[in-house]
Amino acid sequence: MSWNPVHLLDAINAAVWGSQPPSMPAWRRRTLRLARLVIVLFRDITYGQLTLWAMSLVYTTLLSFVPLLALSFSVLKAFGVHNQIEPMLERLLVPLGASADEISPRIIEFVDHTNVGVLGSAGLALLLYTVVSLVQKIEESFNFIWHIAEPRSITERFSLYLSALLVGPILIFAAVGIIAATLNMEVVREVIALEPIGWMVGMIGRLVPYLVAIGTFTLIYMAVPNTRVDLGPALAGGFVGGLLWQLSGWGFAVFVASSSRYSAIYSGFAVVILFMFWLYLSWLILLFGASVSFYWQHPESVVATGGEPRLSNRMRERLALVIMSSIGAHYLSGRQAWTLPQLCQTLQVPRHAVEAMLGALQRGGLIVQSQDGAQGYLPARDLGAVSVKQLLDIVRSSGEGGFLNPASLPVPERVEQVLQQIDSSLGAALDTMSVMDLCR
Repeated sequence: MSWNPVHLLDAINAAVWGSQPPSMPAWRRRTLRLARLVIVLFRDITYGQLTLWAMSLVYTTLLSFVPLLALSFSVLKAFGVHNQIEPMLERLLVPLGASADEISPRIIEFVDHTNVGVLGSAGLALLLYTVVSLVQKIEESFNFIWHIAEPRSITERFSLYLSALLVGPILIFAAVGIIAATLNMEVVREVIALEPIGWMVGMIGRLVPYLVAIGTFTLIYMAVPNTRVDLGPALAGGFVGGLLWQLSGWGFAVFVASSSRYSAIYSGFAVVILFMFWLYLSWLILLFGASVSFYWQHPESVVATGGEPRLSNRMRERLALVIMSSIGAHYLSGRQAWTLPQLCQTLQVPRHAVEAMLGALQRGGLIVQSQDGAQGYLPARDLGAVSVKQLLDIVRSSGEGGFLNPASLPVPERVEQVLQQIDSSLGAALDTMSVMDLCR
């Protein structure tokens, strides 16, 4: 029998994505879930839009990098710590090797010549817009990864962006200053001189860059998406992203040190190209860690096919009936209202599919979202007054609007008769059955 790679791929797909038997050992089940997660993450990097978002962020960063430093410089200058920007920038550009010595002074020179006080109202507004556009682009990329259609409100954006741009640099330099002052205390130096405390402090010092990167990535993954991100998934993404960022910095530094021939090819543009490539790699790692957080919190989204799920009409109707009956049953029994994450985890259906169906039911006036912190879903009408036929009509007509609707599509008379017969048959069978009957 000849070896066929297609049959081998089919066998691998069946083994990875096939149904799990109840008797499967726990260790094999965890290994299978990990294999699925790795495959999905590799697919997102290879065939998804993470690379496009990373390139978009590189372009926005190039436009807003100097204004961002100028704004931070102006804020920190009031506290007398603006001289620390250049050392921190040099540490950030360490992977560029000797090229960092060329880029860092040039950026600081631009910042020094940017006098925020003489820009005027229009110039200051343009500078703030350029800086805010970077934060907004980051939020949009994270919302894309988390399949969130609605951005934050203007008020929430203003408070979040203002905190990140003005308070963030102050907190960072305050933390660095406190740590430096603590280490310079006589008592602390005497304690560090003792063994094995000194050895432990040295080991911790080697781990600090990794811990700082992991902690920073974790905070970003919790704060930026317009949804509630649990600490566990954020920490998982922060661990992967922070570790990759540190390791890629070391690998990129080795690459730059051994790529002197690129300077001969690109001449003076080599520094700019390396800087842009490092920016691209950094943004890609940040987005990759966000994907890890998303799949960790929503394992139901780890599916064999990528992209948005295209539900069949039969699946849309079935999903709507299950969701509506679940929401109604919880309401009638006095239990806590279903939330979106709970529905996704219980039904094992990707978030964007459940969210689309909940939106259709909301637009149809069948459910509402509670205004408390839980944001659960409740019936909007008397369940006994809503027939199953009305529910299916709402699901079937969801998405119709504008020029694309049944009335705008001319059909032959015989086809129209068939459609009316289908509709009347559904009405005869389901008009007497209410949603209350489903919930019972």
